[in-house]
Amino acid sequence: MVVNESYGEKIFKYFNIIFLGILGLIMLLPIITVTATSFSSALAVDAGKVSLWPVDFTLASWKEILAKSEMWRAFFLNIFVTVVGTFLALMTTSLMAYPMAKKEFKPAKILSIMVVITMVFKAPIIPYFLALKNMGLYNNIFVLIVPHLVVPYNLIIMRTFFKQIPLELEEAAKVEGSNYFQILFKIILPMSKASLATVGLFYAVMIWNQFMHPMLFIQDEALFPLQLRLRQYISVGEDLSSGLYGGIKPFNERTLKAATVIFTVVPILCVYPFLQKYFVKGAMLGSVKG
Repeated sequence: MVVNESYGEKIFKYFNIIFLGILGLIMLLPIITVTATSFSSALAVDAGKVSLWPVDFTLASWKEILAKSEMWRAFFLNIFVTVVGTFLALMTTSLMAYPMAKKEFKPAKILSIMVVITMVFKAPIIPYFLALKNMGLYNNIFVLIVPHLVVPYNLIIMRTFFKQIPLELEEAAKVEGSNYFQILFKIILPMSKASLATVGLFYAVMIWNQFMHPMLFIQDEALFPLQLRLRQYISVGEDLSSGLYGGIKPFNERTLKAATVIFTVVPILCVYPFLQKYFVKGAMLGSVKG
């Protein structure tokens, strides 16, 4: 059945589309500007000619950045940490959220209160640092994974979604002789694609972009993720030139830093289109009363 929209509803819909479109463009402007800078010549950037489009288009800055072995080491380290960390975080969160969604699990309410408390009160930095260091996570790649295995907000989203799955499916599986682990992995998780995609995206973005943990716990430059490399180049002012060019160079510090920023941001942005169809549905799950 087709429902005819009123004149006011049409105006409201088109206003939302235009408003959100303009807002989206405004949010994209910094990325567009930085991208244009990375593909522009040093002279054009120094002269202030670059805004939203490259001037004197050149790949020199990108060639210079991509020739640096430490950038690729940090890039592949980020990929490893993000993929492994997201997978382990989804597994840990699912294993904790599933029993908390069950009425027969008596400690569920107590655990829920404890989860909410951790959302309100954060651990002090010094005790937190000493605790992780005593666990052997100082200058250890797993310090970029282990502290993020369970995030309270993501746990609540997962638990809320599990509560919405009909109990009849689990009861039928129990009649067939399935245990709780078989029910979780063969029935619940395959039905939870929207929740897994949403929570997985949250975890992946958080792990990829993490800055505090590597800054506090990583001193070995061989273990620097992309965010620390980016900080090293932008804040410390380390020389980005690899020596590929002699004489007058077609790039400068600003174009190289712009290329580094885009090199750091783009990979995680490429994940969004593949998860978009699940994200809209899953993002609102945590707001449903459990």
